[in-house]
Amino acid sequence: MCYGQCARCIGVSLVSLAVLCIVANILLYFPNGETKYAAENHLSQFVWYFSGIVGGGLLILPPAFVFMGLERGDYCGCCGTVECGKRCAMLSSVVAALVGIAGSGYCVVMAALGLVAGPVCRDAYNQWNYTFVHSEGEYLFDKSSWSQCIEPKNGVEWNISLFSILLALGGIEFILCLVQVINGMLGGICGYCCTHHQQYDC
Repeated sequence: MCYGQCARCIGVSLVSLAVLCIVANILLYFPNGETKYAAENHLSQFVWYFSGIVGGGLLILPPAFVFMGLERGDYCGCCGTVECGKRCAMLSSVVAALVGIAGSGYCVVMAALGLVAGPVCRDAYNQWNYTFVHSEGEYLFDKSSWSQCIEPKNGVEWNISLFSILLALGGIEFILCLVQVINGMLGGICGYCCTHHQQYDC
């Protein structure tokens, strides 16, 4: 097994996931493509925690680039040998992976809380509030209750869809970073097995 090539594949995957997280989080600010709800502060507080932009996005990109650079880097500093340098680089990637775990974990937790709380809606009493906050997430499985959210139109579906996407993407990022922790430790301890003539599958 080539630990460097595995790290590169993880890095490429994380870049794509991070971009998707950022896009999903940005879309949460514009229910039905309208800007007025953000301007009037009629959005869930969990939208403003930037779980996808920061947690699943910006905190994932640096580790991803570190992983992508492991395979092609010129390592010679550690102990004066290339092989030792590669081992040191693989071990140091564990630290980057831990940053990714923290970011993706934050994304998952905030997305889950956003799903449970539900969107901020205008109800039948013309009040803007968390219409489903006392349902403890049961509204997710009771589609008939969604009609309580009068405005924004399709606001419940918008909220559920995008927070679910963030939850799923953050979960995948978390798993990939955890895999890199294991991969980095194995690469550092057992040796960096790749050669300069290896073929890239990613």
